[in-house]
Amino acid sequence: MAADLPAGPEPTAPASVAAPDWIVTVGIEGRAIPAWPGAQDTKFAATGLPLFSIRKAGTPPDYFGPRDSFGFPVVDLGQVKLGPAFQLIWKRSASAYAALNGLGNVGYALQAGGFVDYWPVPWLRVHGEARQGIGGETGVTGNLFVDAVVPVEQWRFSAGPRVTVQSAAAVSPYFSITPQQSANSTVAGLPMLPVYHAGGGLYSYGAGTQAEYFFNPAWAAHTFVEYERLTGDAANSPLVTQRGSPNQFTLGVGATYSFSMHPLW
Repeated sequence: MAADLPAGPEPTAPASVAAPDWIVTVGIEGRAIPAWPGAQDTKFAATGLPLFSIRKAGTPPDYFGPRDSFGFPVVDLGQVKLGPAFQLIWKRSASAYAALNGLGNVGYALQAGGFVDYWPVPWLRVHGEARQGIGGETGVTGNLFVDAVVPVEQWRFSAGPRVTVQSAAAVSPYFSITPQQSANSTVAGLPMLPVYHAGGGLYSYGAGTQAEYFFNPAWAAHTFVEYERLTGDAANSPLVTQRGSPNQFTLGVGATYSFSMHPLW
């Protein structure tokens, strides 16, 4: 694809050894994320995650957006790619922040599903996901991301809009307030939160941008900023209107290393 950086020379191998068939990329990324879903836009938590991808030797580095779930293509039709998608949703601990007093904990959740990538033109990617939650939330989440992907020499820039929809079972654990939680939600200087039932629908819309720099065929670094505006029942929750914000920001920076290897079979 023209939107991908030129593959560049592959890591060399001894002349007597056949060219490797795989390029494996590993890395790490650090993120500043909202302290909890709906948190004030000045309250962040730090998290990190490993990065991994694999591609055929001789092909350019794959493009991954900042909000893509972990996954890999199992069907590659050129302009269309399909594969599994997994995302770990961090737990919410009520004791960690005064604004969450009395609202109870929400455990980790694993969202599992699939994704589809569509490149209508070489510089534009449309990415869709559908995932089922297991654990702290048991709803369905759908994402639609559109990114213009433009390489400039050793750089690759991308940016575009995002939309997320969620079912009631995915929204309610974080934004509903039961009568017992309401009664226990008093905090010095803050009013008691009223009872509230959060349903599903359009969860958020927003935009994001990413910049990647390829030092050489082996090393690369990237940074990104994502903005998400809560809407619907999530934005109308008293937790958001009285103690949080509908404006959610995520910032990240990471680095990757690519190396060649032969297939295991």
